[in-house]
Amino acid sequence: MKILIHSEPFTTETGYTFNGLEIAYDTWGTLNETADNVIWVCHALTASSDVTAWWPGMVGEGLAFDTKKYFTVCVNILGSCYGTTGPLSINPATGEPWFNDFPLITVRDLVMVHEIVRKHLGIKQIHTIIGASIGGYQALEYSIMFPDLIKNLVFIASSARQSPWAIAFNESQRLAIEADQTFYSRSPEGGKKGLRAARSIGLLSYRTPYAYNTTQAEDDDEKITSFKASSYQDYQGDKLVKRFNVWSYYRLTQLADSHNVGRSRGGVIKALSQVKAKTLCIGIKSDILYPVNEQKFVAENVSDGIYEEIDSFYGHDGFLIETKQVSDLLKKFWQ
Repeated sequence: MKILIHSEPFTTETGYTFNGLEIAYDTWGTLNETADNVIWVCHALTASSDVTAWWPGMVGEGLAFDTKKYFTVCVNILGSCYGTTGPLSINPATGEPWFNDFPLITVRDLVMVHEIVRKHLGIKQIHTIIGASIGGYQALEYSIMFPDLIKNLVFIASSARQSPWAIAFNESQRLAIEADQTFYSRSPEGGKKGLRAARSIGLLSYRTPYAYNTTQAEDDDEKITSFKASSYQDYQGDKLVKRFNVWSYYRLTQLADSHNVGRSRGGVIKALSQVKAKTLCIGIKSDILYPVNEQKFVAENVSDGIYEEIDSFYGHDGFLIETKQVSDLLKKFWQ
């Protein structure tokens, strides 16, 4: 992981100005002489800039993001907790962490942070920008904001605007966080029970009833407590608490809810018409959080879009797990 110190002011879409930023990013491979062999990976909600950690089997020689051919870049998003300025960074105005005072940010702010890194690296064109979930939000916004920069867009299990269904899941998670009074304690140890509960809620949207009913099925007809499904939810909540913080989670779910490419652009369809990149939209048949009609809609309304679908036992999380299916579609698209 590398850290870029950006010492110039950075103003968000809502008008807040940071005096400077720290931006974490990772790269793989070598930038070519024409500075255009770039795969730009946009990560999802709780991931980091280390693509090899959360998307194994995608980066390396002979893999989809072939390090012999491509220069792959991933930037940790603003507001996260893996190196880029976020709620646990020091607020220069107070000399203490931001906690709940971290300003509201949008997907367009994330794109502008990406732009800082792109210019720093001397990249002239992005061969392919790819993202799933809120990574797809970033990839799509980047392709609208800088249409001449992006040659190919790969948009996976995502949407052009946050749906009421997804907003409802996020609001439920924030309500769980707010119910934990330590969230307001301004202590790094605060909000852990709330985050644990929020993750349990979110996980229900990432998987499917069939997946739960298969993997967490009980073989003891006499059991009345201590169910496998309960233990699984507890485990996943504890796992996130150990690697993420509640204030980043809260702000990033708000960021996701604000996503709407049509904002200040005359509507979603008009905004999508601004995409010049050849676009591959991939839906996951079993995804209940981002149903496939949302990816089909994008494919139908960009200037050069195609839709492909993968099947997965795992629902929305299938984009992380079905590496071969995703890789095969990418290679076909590039050919």
